[in-house]
Amino acid sequence: MKKALIAASCAALLSTSAQADVLGIYIGGSVWDQKSSGEFGEQNNLVDFNFTNKKKGSYYIAFEHPIPLIPNVKIATSDLDTSGQTVLDEDFDFQGVSFPAGTTVDATFDLSFVDYTLYYEILDNGLVSLDLGLTGRDVDGFAGVVGTIATLSESAEEDFSGIVPMLYGAAKVGLPFTGLSLYGEANLLAFDDHTFYDAQAGIAYELVDNIAVDVNIFLGYRQVSLDIEDVDDLYADINFKGVYAGAEIHF
Repeated sequence: MKKALIAASCAALLSTSAQADVLGIYIGGSVWDQKSSGEFGEQNNLVDFNFTNKKKGSYYIAFEHPIPLIPNVKIATSDLDTSGQTVLDEDFDFQGVSFPAGTTVDATFDLSFVDYTLYYEILDNGLVSLDLGLTGRDVDGFAGVVGTIATLSESAEEDFSGIVPMLYGAAKVGLPFTGLSLYGEANLLAFDDHTFYDAQAGIAYELVDNIAVDVNIFLGYRQVSLDIEDVDDLYADINFKGVYAGAEIHF
């Protein structure tokens, strides 16, 4: 009887330990060298403003647990913005303001968002992992144009915001005995004439691995593409892409 109790106690301890191992909080951040390109305006009247490149930060926190049927949670934030200048080849109408051909105009396009992602670990065997889920992307955007017309400064702008539902997927493959792993992650939305995707891939290195904390550093490439048609009379085809580097802490 005593042996049975001891065996049951050991099994319970082992089970608790196994569950504790999969409880985790992940906190990460990166610096992204954004190279911007594209155009925006109104229907059949889009302009390429020669957008400039900027460095921006992205951050996230994720909570994973062993409870079946309840999804894991990840919250991530990104800030994308760019500006540019061009001399108009033809008349440009934007938000009720007409800029004649030959006008030098300055443009700004800002896009920031917070992702609220619910996902499940479809596969996780210590070497290969696969996550699938849904993201609610809380978008806050701004597009503005400034130019001088007949010695007077004129400006036109448009704000847009909303929750964008997106499919989410992430995969990771470890390289045995190296501390290295390859990974990829993507959010995607495509319907009617709108396309919005955010994809990244890279390589990570396990810098610290102990009972208390894990620390990974990573290097990757990310692209965010926004192609929208008639969102409050705004049409845009904008791309942000480039190399990023960062670190992640796992408690």
